[in-house]
Amino acid sequence: MYNLDTRRNALRLVASGRSLNSVSRETGISRSTLRDWRAHGIEPLGPGSRPLRTDGPAYPYLLGLYLGDGCLSAHRRGVYVLRIACADAWPGLADACEAAIRAVRPGGAVCRVRQQGCAQITSTSKRWPAVFPQHGSGRKHERKITLEPWQQDAVDAYPWEFIKGLVHSDGCRITNWTERIVAGVRKRYEYPRYFFTNTSADIRRLYTDTLDALGVSWTETRRRGDAHNVSVARRASVAVMDRHVGPKN
Repeated sequence: MYNLDTRRNALRLVASGRSLNSVSRETGISRSTLRDWRAHGIEPLGPGSRPLRTDGPAYPYLLGLYLGDGCLSAHRRGVYVLRIACADAWPGLADACEAAIRAVRPGGAVCRVRQQGCAQITSTSKRWPAVFPQHGSGRKHERKITLEPWQQDAVDAYPWEFIKGLVHSDGCRITNWTERIVAGVRKRYEYPRYFFTNTSADIRRLYTDTLDALGVSWTETRRRGDAHNVSVARRASVAVMDRHVGPKN
């Protein structure tokens, strides 16, 4: 067993950008142990506790939902409550959110709290801050939001799940239309597009950086003078988004 100071020091070295090999050589802690601490936190697990899972597609999806419509709230005895708001207009979203939470926290209880127009999907754990280090006081758009290196690795492994989580929380797929006169005849043209709207420039940048890595074209559009909206409108990029994300349901 390693004490908490040793664990914190090791994670500080990893977070500084050093490789697991070099930190392992310096500290004598195995790479697998360092990898587990990076993914699941450094607090020793209590009897019967299970680590949170961040090594599959469910975590990047849940991370996207959390950055969009989620929060952590401190409870008693060091327990934190994860809450993610899922609008009633998209009934399948609550099911997808609950499934992702159960995959990240195997065996944990998940509850639905009814509120006007939405359901709060909730789950408690002492370890939620370890997998959502973006937690902090104040609103997300009022503080710096960046991904830890291990989180970026998770997003890089499953980028479409991250995009899907962000779109399912703060995005939508809509159909625009216009009319044109062609050979004297008025014709109606329809074209779909994706919108993502978030006040945090950092969260929008995480979204657009991932789109860039996937080769998806996007533009930033202004509403009331503020560029809080990211639009994907080019036909080829919309087709790719349709294959991997699709409309909410």
